[in-house]
Amino acid sequence: MTDSVERSVHTELVAVLVAVTNGEPRVLTTDDARALPAGPFELSHRSLQAGLRAWVETQTHHPLGYVEQLYTFADGDRSDESGARVMSVSYLGLTREAGETGVAQVGWQDWYRYFPWEDRRAGTPALVEEQIVPQLAAWCEDSADAAVRTRRHQRAAITFGLEGAAWNEDMVLQRYELLFEAGLVPEAARRGGGKAVLPGEPMRHDHRRILATGMARLRAKIKYRAVVFELMPAQFTLLQLQLAVEALAGRGLHKQNFRRLIEQQALVEETGEMATGTAGRPAKLFRFRRDVLLERAIAGSKLPLSRAL
Repeated sequence: MTDSVERSVHTELVAVLVAVTNGEPRVLTTDDARALPAGPFELSHRSLQAGLRAWVETQTHHPLGYVEQLYTFADGDRSDESGARVMSVSYLGLTREAGETGVAQVGWQDWYRYFPWEDRRAGTPALVEEQIVPQLAAWCEDSADAAVRTRRHQRAAITFGLEGAAWNEDMVLQRYELLFEAGLVPEAARRGGGKAVLPGEPMRHDHRRILATGMARLRAKIKYRAVVFELMPAQFTLLQLQLAVEALAGRGLHKQNFRRLIEQQALVEETGEMATGTAGRPAKLFRFRRDVLLERAIAGSKLPLSRAL
């Protein structure tokens, strides 16, 4: 390896592109669901975001709408095939799924395919008690240092809501990094630290870590900004809106509390039309009030992710 390669740094642009389809959170992937859309920043790109848009649209044929910078990953051990150091600049994009992409190896995936322990809409997943808790407990005890064992137990309790601690849906990245450190995910095995493998599809490089960061950002953001509107059709029922928020948050919401808060904030208005082609009684269709969207872009808007389910 030459000194020039050792000193060089390549910038990679990575997109976490999210949609909600039929009440399920979806992420756009490449490489047969093993990677996120990504490409190098080139001198021809007038900006990082312009480069990201160019790469995503070239790779996936999917145009980008709302985009915000997510995080820059520049860990010292990140390198490409040539040995050059890689810095990844990631972005979070919100859109609507438009069916088949028409591009080989590119498609939309349920993001709980990669993080099954994060979906608590129907309660705590069985794999938490059956696999994660005992394997984390074994890892916590796998140290001769009592202080280390204590810190590990505390960290596991806080991140996974164990031993009376509350579950915090925003800690997606902390949970993944804990499982990585404990050697319980395939990505850890690549670096020689894997002991056991939990359910959950791995991704190339550290793209699952980047996806976890995007999930955490969006889960936190829907509590104070009306970004969920970017994911909804022009007209929708309140149930569809609730299901979209639940899909992103990974837990159920109290129906009456949800509707009461939506009404109190005057975020939506009736269209005068009814949903058709659905089972049960026809439901009113709503749309987001554009003037409220402009106001909320400045002041923020809290969605009802209350602890009472």
